[in-house]
Amino acid sequence: MELLKELCEAHGAPGFEDNIRAIFRREIEPFVDRIEVDGIGNCIAIKEGKPGSPKVMLAGHLDEIGFVVKHIDDNGFLRLSPLGGFDPKTLIAKRVLVNTSHGEQITGMIGCKPIHIMTPEDRQKMPTVPQLFVDVSLTADEAREKIEIGDPVTLKQNFETHGSRCTGKSLDNRVSIYTLIESVKRFSNENVSVYAVATTQEEVGLRGAMTASHRIEPDCGVAIDVTLACDIPGATDHEQISALGKGVAIKIHDSSSISNPKMVRAMRNFAREKEIPFQMEILTAGGTDAGGIQRGGSAVPAITLSVPCRYVHSVVETIDSVDLEATVALLTEFLNNAHEVDLSYDS
Repeated sequence: MELLKELCEAHGAPGFEDNIRAIFRREIEPFVDRIEVDGIGNCIAIKEGKPGSPKVMLAGHLDEIGFVVKHIDDNGFLRLSPLGGFDPKTLIAKRVLVNTSHGEQITGMIGCKPIHIMTPEDRQKMPTVPQLFVDVSLTADEAREKIEIGDPVTLKQNFETHGSRCTGKSLDNRVSIYTLIESVKRFSNENVSVYAVATTQEEVGLRGAMTASHRIEPDCGVAIDVTLACDIPGATDHEQISALGKGVAIKIHDSSSISNPKMVRAMRNFAREKEIPFQMEILTAGGTDAGGIQRGGSAVPAITLSVPCRYVHSVVETIDSVDLEATVALLTEFLNNAHEVDLSYDS
């Protein structure tokens, strides 16, 4: 889990993914033929098959939800503009890291008005992101000297393991970067050309996957992401989406894409044949890079394989390593057999 720990503890808000891209490139470069980085920051690791072999695009996004500095007030407090979707109640009293354009990392604390001085009406309201502020323990002059408007800000949390469980920030979606690296290491099939893409700006609209799909024009695509594991108190059985420890989740659909039915069937069959634990997933809200892959210029059949994750978009995201290994195993099995999967439609 050392690689996953390194990935999760690195910082990369949408559009500022340089640190994670460097780790991805370092780890995957020995196992591919070449690497390309495009104008939006996608890192495309290419392992060529035989001439004319089908192109399989893999996508996992580098970015985590974050912010940029929007304003520095006369007391040195920062106001933030969000990059990605936040539930404000998960932010209060959290530490953040400001990655300055001068190369310095400054720790701050997210604060709001104390409950002790709130009116009864205020106590009933959940603060919004614009009402929150960051205390960086600097005067206004010091803050403005060190920090620029537009500097990225990410949540700060250590990665921990507890038995088979892993918890920390940005498991969404560093599990995908880990999966891409491990699957490319393990598969062996000269009948496919694999384009493993560490994508940018997924959290703000699947932008990296869409541009990469237009560039590559793959024959099919597989996105790797987390999905909601709502196997917790208060959620009914039909609300669970997925559960920890029950294997990789094979997605049927979410709000960004409908998985290609033939790819769903193939993934399910491979999992059964190889006794890889799996569960089926339908996510009614939220999307993945599969939606960006599908919108590529060549209209691409695509699917998502998901790692179940509790407490998504918080600093205590939690996965089970059993599910992560199942995801790597199923993706590897697909890559070893992708050339034999018929994705054609009847004419």
